[in-house]
Amino acid sequence: MTTVAEPVTETGGVLSPQYRALTVGMVALITLVAFEALAVATAMPTVAQALDGLHLYALAFGGPLASGVVAMVVSGTWSDLKGPTRPLWHGTAWFLGGLLIAGFAPSMEVLVVGRIIQGFGSGLLTVALYVIVGHLYPARLRPRIFAAFATGWVVPSLVGPAIAGLIVEHTSWRLVFLAVPVIALPAALVMRPGLARGEAHEPRTGKLWNRRAGWAIAAAVGVGLLHFGGQQRGVLQIVLLVIGLGGVIAFAPRLLPAGTFTLGRGLPSVIALRGLVAAAGFGAEVFLPLMLTRERGLSPSLAGLVLTVSALSWTAASWYRGRPNQPFSHAVFLQAGMIAIVLGIIAAASVLDPRVPVVVAILGWSLTGAGMGTVFPTLSVLVLEYSERDQQGANSSALQLSDSLSTATILAIGGSLFAALEPHSAVTAYLVAFGLPAVLALLGVPAGRRT
Repeated sequence: MTTVAEPVTETGGVLSPQYRALTVGMVALITLVAFEALAVATAMPTVAQALDGLHLYALAFGGPLASGVVAMVVSGTWSDLKGPTRPLWHGTAWFLGGLLIAGFAPSMEVLVVGRIIQGFGSGLLTVALYVIVGHLYPARLRPRIFAAFATGWVVPSLVGPAIAGLIVEHTSWRLVFLAVPVIALPAALVMRPGLARGEAHEPRTGKLWNRRAGWAIAAAVGVGLLHFGGQQRGVLQIVLLVIGLGGVIAFAPRLLPAGTFTLGRGLPSVIALRGLVAAAGFGAEVFLPLMLTRERGLSPSLAGLVLTVSALSWTAASWYRGRPNQPFSHAVFLQAGMIAIVLGIIAAASVLDPRVPVVVAILGWSLTGAGMGTVFPTLSVLVLEYSERDQQGANSSALQLSDSLSTATILAIGGSLFAALEPHSAVTAYLVAFGLPAVLALLGVPAGRRT
């Protein structure tokens, strides 16, 4: 394994004086990006109705997802060539600018443009943040900072939808977009002293918009078609899904390390496992509240409680994974986490049988959350350990690309199969919807051993 020389030698934790401002600023940005994603999902039905834009509803989600794919590749190349500071500031500016455009949008068309810009900014800054961890934090602290990042994604899932719902109901949907810049700008600026402490990055020659960027654009189009096609019906749906899936299959291998799809040892398996865990966890999660409400008669709030419990277990597992002097190897954590995800999905699906108490789904999904909270920080640590300093951008980009591409693909395929099967047999539809993610999680067990 190739490790990166630690650029900083001070002792202390992620909240010690030399790291405190940087840690707080980075986690705040991650949290705001996550909150915005969840809040917009809650507010978008109201937004589309207010702007008479239901015909662009799917594009409002697929657009930023696609632009984010391009941004991740650009940010990785940019970080390796010039250092992560520039893509971080540019990403923050694009993110905030997109939010302002969306918040003041007079029409749905303008709002979609703002969403695409926002997604591009999110892709730039999230990859840059990973590279900053590799450049400025010693290896002993990386598990802890990535555990904090994981918490930054999980906490908004607990409160984000509720807060967004209250904003939309009692004030204006525009505040869902306009409130975040007020907090994000100070969060970004507080990082400046910490970023200035880092070693100067020696610039390298190379093109920012190179062939990889072109492949990323092609893959992004495929992702967008998958997302849009999954919400259509009939022949149009099939055509869009086939073209979109073809685009992802053709260009994703060019953006990921060689050996990713054959679970090659080391970095390729790390990248592959990130895709498997994301597709397994999120691919099953979207169907769980639907199943609990429609098949077991739970109210939406009680069904959402299952996801809340999972978020708490995710946070607890991430916290444990970030503790120093762990007695287990990375491979043990990864395999245990993937097994937990498999068992959790099976337990949740078992509630389709009315004889199985709903509490089984709650306990099972909390097990899945614990697995996700164990695997995600471990993979983030490993991708930096396997990366030379001038490769951290490209490899961090590949890690997040694997996540985005696999999640978009499984959601499109799973959603389409569910829509086709559900009118004939709801049980069969749910079994397929949960079965595909379970198989992917099962594939992740041997992948964890190859890291």
